[in-house]
Amino acid sequence: MSTTSTSQKPEIFEELDPSPRLLMGPGPVDLYPRVLRAMSVPIQGQFDPEFRRYMMQTMALYRQVFKTANQQTFMIDGTARAGLEACMHSIIAPGDKVLVPIFGRFGHLLTEIAKRARAEVISMECEWGQVFKPGEIADAVARHKPRMVAMCQGDTSATVLHPVDEAGEACRRHGAILFVDVTASLAGNPFETDGWKVDIVAAGLQKCLSGPPGIAPVTFNERVVEILMHRRHIEAGIRPVDMVEGNGPIIQSNYFDLAMIMEYWDPKALNHHTEAASMLYAARECARAVLEEGLDKGIARHQLTSKALRAGLEAMGLGIFGDRKHLMSNVTGVVIPKASKSPDKVRAELLEDFGLEIGTSFGPLHGKIWRIGTMGYVCRKANVLRCLSSLETVLRRNGYKAPPGAGVDAAYEVYDDAQR
Repeated sequence: MSTTSTSQKPEIFEELDPSPRLLMGPGPVDLYPRVLRAMSVPIQGQFDPEFRRYMMQTMALYRQVFKTANQQTFMIDGTARAGLEACMHSIIAPGDKVLVPIFGRFGHLLTEIAKRARAEVISMECEWGQVFKPGEIADAVARHKPRMVAMCQGDTSATVLHPVDEAGEACRRHGAILFVDVTASLAGNPFETDGWKVDIVAAGLQKCLSGPPGIAPVTFNERVVEILMHRRHIEAGIRPVDMVEGNGPIIQSNYFDLAMIMEYWDPKALNHHTEAASMLYAARECARAVLEEGLDKGIARHQLTSKALRAGLEAMGLGIFGDRKHLMSNVTGVVIPKASKSPDKVRAELLEDFGLEIGTSFGPLHGKIWRIGTMGYVCRKANVLRCLSSLETVLRRNGYKAPPGAGVDAAYEVYDDAQR
């Protein structure tokens, strides 16, 4: 039997000192410096009146970001996937029909979550890099009459942005709840919760909001509240004496129970969990940064930056992946040139020699495209020029020769044209 000596010096490792990186993959990306500063301020308890005021301010800020009047707009403590699970598991009851349009990896994720909620899942799939033809989703809603339609707006794995407004109209006509995952698209691409008749939305901070992964903004309307009240259950020990239980099936997860969480964010302040204070501060500051710039100005910045990046890549002789009419404004898919000896070595050298991270992809696109993100704080001219010049150098070392300086020159031309 082995024993550990109590006199052995504990292994405590070195102080954190991460190597500086420019994160230009599909996310996470570099944080706004002001968000980092916000995360360093003292934490408070979740029932401190001052902290409750910060919570209410965060709700008000994200109503503007989501473009909604929904009272129920708040944070789920956890990464973006926590928001997806809370929204889906709180609505879907066993046996409910859920329609999932899949055009990339994250449609498959929504299918997985729906199956774990014991839904009857109906999936429809189009080629990665494309979107469904007009009317296809609406026809499927009319045919299957699901309880929920769950879809992504932007899927970073395939780098395309799917129209959402048609699905909203169809869901209202046929009594379905429309759930949209905007983790990869919010604040870098147009999105209108109320205008497009979206019932429930989940996001994350780590893309165009330029915050840390770890908290998930959500919003939902009264159609969803009605469902939640039918499933309402509050655990013993914090249950009010006058509380009326819902008559529907209990939500399986306690932590991701939106019926309880919305009462936690309500003035009655149900003691559901301990709020992740530093993450709340981060979310609040991300929204402030986006709204101070202006949503439309921020989206225009993302559109210009991706246009400059793509012009540079094409000038280098590289192909842009996906349906050009439906590309995301914050992630670009680059077709890996056949002349490149080792796609993984290109990415490794960009990281090791230039401190610059770009991404690969998944499933049918693994080894076929690289993904370059231009999001939030990273979405700037200097970073596009650095990326293009670094990529040209590394590609040349790995067997692909682009016209010298062509990428940077083409990007400059886009920026110059925008200033004329």
